[in-house]
Amino acid sequence: MKRSVILLIAVLLLWLPVAAQQLREVSAEHLLRRVNETNDSVYIVNFWATWCGPCVEELPVFESTELQQLQVPIKVLLVSVDFPSQKEQLLAFIKEKQLKQEVLLLDEQNPNSWMNQVHPDWSGAIPATAVYYNKEMVFNEGELTLDELKQLIASIYP
Repeated sequence: MKRSVILLIAVLLLWLPVAAQQLREVSAEHLLRRVNETNDSVYIVNFWATWCGPCVEELPVFESTELQQLQVPIKVLLVSVDFPSQKEQLLAFIKEKQLKQEVLLLDEQNPNSWMNQVHPDWSGAIPATAVYYNKEMVFNEGELTLDELKQLIASIYP
């Protein structure tokens, strides 16, 4: 019995890192529909790419345990704007950086067709972060510190 429990735990521990490496492609329309749902969660959506130095430097902010310990129901979506043809490289990057937040690969050809839907003043520069709560949104273009992200959350969440 004890051996079976140990074996089960070992299998689960081996499976968890693989399960965390799932990567879903998503359209801008689907993403925006999801984050604009009316519910109790604050959605933090970070647009980034593996080739963007400031984006990579900023990722630990979104992985912070301090962020998850806020008294706010938070869902972080790391939306990669890497090319869909680079999916395998992105998966390797996720594994190497041990990203635990949900990573989505944006499957859109023309950024001009969806950027204004995120925010009308967005120039397209990354990193960029949008915080959504009950159909309201605040937006930041550029790198964020944890304190700046907390301020964005506080500005939208009662």
